[in-house]
Amino acid sequence: MRSRFSAFALDNSDYVLRTWHPETRPGSVEPDPALRWTRLEVLEHSGGGVFDAEGTVEFRAHFTDGGRPGVMAEKSRFVRHDGRWVYWGPL
Repeated sequence: MRSRFSAFALDNSDYVLRTWHPETRPGSVEPDPALRWTRLEVLEHSGGGVFDAEGTVEFRAHFTDGGRPGVMAEKSRFVRHDGRWVYWGPL
């Protein structure tokens, strides 16, 4: 979760797409030059351990858009795919 937030903050769309499950991944992720991701709060998580096949993370991602502050909140599902954790989508 934190690495994906960092990738969004750094406009690293290759990493964002690589860590997205192929069944739910969009064709592309276009950076928005007016949007700046500033802080991540992980509120709760479950699963995601060594022997788990999936997990969830509830978070708040803070940003500024054209200088105006905002918050995106989501509870996300992550699953193992080809031996690594990938983002499936929101719950």
